[in-house]
Amino acid sequence: MSIEPLVEPAAELTVDEVRRYSRHLIIPDVGMTGQKRLKNAKVLVIGAGGLGSPALLYLAAAGVGTLGIAEFDEVDESNLQRQIIHTQSDIGKSKALSAKESIAEANPHVNVVLHEERLDNDNVFDVFEGYDLIIDGTDNFATRYMVNDAAYFLGIPYVWGSIYRFDGQASVFAPKQVEGAPCYRCLYPEPPPPGMVPSCAEGGVLGVLCASIGSIQVNEAIKMITGAGDPAIGSLVIYDALELSWRKLKVRKDPNCALCGENPTVTGLIDYDTFCGAISDEAADAAAGSTISVTQLESMLKEREEGSRDFVLVDVREPNEYEINQIPGSVLIPKGEFLNGNALEQLSQDKPVVLHCKSGVRSAEALAVLKGAGFADAVHVGGGVVAWVNQIDPSQPSY
Repeated sequence: MSIEPLVEPAAELTVDEVRRYSRHLIIPDVGMTGQKRLKNAKVLVIGAGGLGSPALLYLAAAGVGTLGIAEFDEVDESNLQRQIIHTQSDIGKSKALSAKESIAEANPHVNVVLHEERLDNDNVFDVFEGYDLIIDGTDNFATRYMVNDAAYFLGIPYVWGSIYRFDGQASVFAPKQVEGAPCYRCLYPEPPPPGMVPSCAEGGVLGVLCASIGSIQVNEAIKMITGAGDPAIGSLVIYDALELSWRKLKVRKDPNCALCGENPTVTGLIDYDTFCGAISDEAADAAAGSTISVTQLESMLKEREEGSRDFVLVDVREPNEYEINQIPGSVLIPKGEFLNGNALEQLSQDKPVVLHCKSGVRSAEALAVLKGAGFADAVHVGGGVVAWVNQIDPSQPSY
């Protein structure tokens, strides 16, 4: 569906800007007026990571006048596989600052505003205020729901994107701009059960997929700002990089939507961490009082070597993760084997069981299964192999 341009045009373009954006100016659907709208636009990009990196660079190259960057993290070496706005020399630097420096090199005509803080209920309205459009590059469900709700309450449209391994999705949510348009909650009324959908940090993502979906987000942003074409309002774009296939599905407004429906129940910001849940209630209950630190595990492993204690250390990650780094003496039984019950056949209640994963989330879920099967002495390692590498064995690679 076509909409009216989101932004009024700026008064003029300088001679330098005309030269820079000449390939836009000769497109009839953009032209001088459309480029002036881009110059006058204020776009907030949430996250300067996988999706935010290509989005920010292409928004800057397109001539968006003001770019806000909401990002609190620092550049890590593992980011460089996909977060193309950062380079080797930026490791350890604020991602927001690194992105700003790259944008300045790409287009000095762009004004960059940094919001170097974690978005939460206390600041999200202040951060969003004054922007014409938001591009959501977040990677967790709690923040996505908060972005959706805050944008709705402020009447700001936003372009959403999601990536995982070889799969990507994108859509435009503008329920206040277009009558009958859905919001994110219309598409996903409830978050997936805790532990059901791995994060990119757990499951991985093809680096170039970020560019594919990030560029789609910028494409939709430009259409919204200039009024060109038909933005993906009420549509879900699905990309499968392995099959090289694109699908476009219709998304309808849900009359029973908790936010934008006829009888809304979400009338203000809520506790999004509780709503989404990092881990299930069963996992949280199992982990309570049954969590050990990596330093405790190190002592236990030494005692096992000396023969003064015995236990089974189980790594519940996937085989490809196990190849990257390991806690010595662990055996691999992926979490899925616990969920389908096969792991119970491989373990005996005669020996205490210690579980670990990458960070402690998956091992807590597996621990709940063991506790339910009568393994009362089972424990899991808080922080997982990440904490082991950071605190015990920094010679191993992290991921």
